[in-house]
Amino acid sequence: MYLLPAIFFGWSLGANDAANIFGTAVSNRIIKYRTATIISAIFIILGAIISGEKGILTISSISASDLKLASISVLASAITMTTMTYIGVPVSSSQAIVGSIIATSFIEGTIKWRIFLKLFLAWFLTPIGGIFFSYITYKIFAKPFNKIKSISIREKVIFYATLIIGAYGSYSLGANNVANITGVFANSIGVKNAALLGGISIAFGVLTYSYKVMYTVGVQIIELDYYSSAIAVFGESITVWIYALLGIPISTSQAIVGAVIGAGYARGSRLSNKKIILKIVSAWVNTPVIAGSITFLIYYLVK
Repeated sequence: MYLLPAIFFGWSLGANDAANIFGTAVSNRIIKYRTATIISAIFIILGAIISGEKGILTISSISASDLKLASISVLASAITMTTMTYIGVPVSSSQAIVGSIIATSFIEGTIKWRIFLKLFLAWFLTPIGGIFFSYITYKIFAKPFNKIKSISIREKVIFYATLIIGAYGSYSLGANNVANITGVFANSIGVKNAALLGGISIAFGVLTYSYKVMYTVGVQIIELDYYSSAIAVFGESITVWIYALLGIPISTSQAIVGAVIGAGYARGSRLSNKKIILKIVSAWVNTPVIAGSITFLIYYLVK
């Protein structure tokens, strides 16, 4: 019973964050939506199982000791994620769960600020990392790619590169964000079980309810061509993977927004819709506050 909110949260994360991997490719019609979701689901589960342990241990170290409180924090995060997904705004599962955990920490009277500060710093650096890696990789691969004269060969290169990069990005997503889903339960069900349950839950969300946010990330931020779309996902994937190795769950939404901007500027594009950026940034600020508030509300209602 206590794990049901985690399944719900994983589904919501998958529905929201699949856009961060394949949104640009699907919206630019490089690959079909269904193909993208199947590849994403498979590699998310693999990433969670193989490389999700460090992040899970980080979240479990700051989670509530009480199982009921842990379940409440996940439920509040899931409600926050689902609401943001419904209105089509990319939102951070990391910020949602941390906001909820801070609320439960206040309830228990124990707050590990040192770890929280490390997470806050990572949030700030994530979009910067996305911009940096996508801009650099764009410049590195642009010259050899532009030397390909055949249009059909270019299309094949883009297609297969998108599949490979998407698989890598999905693996990174599972490895990094599975901690947000079941990390609070790792002390109760074990790290391996937490990784498996979280990975499957995220994959289910990708397969069933991810189209709307794919459009938001893929089209409305900045205009990209096929090449820069693939590079944006690559820059985001590198960023997320680095933090997975460090055991710090971060926002893939922040990473891809930064990466899309970096790739766009590398090719000479400018922001096509600044309002959507402000909408997304405001969601980053509001997400932990909303999740924390819902946590307090549920706690006192249950109590």
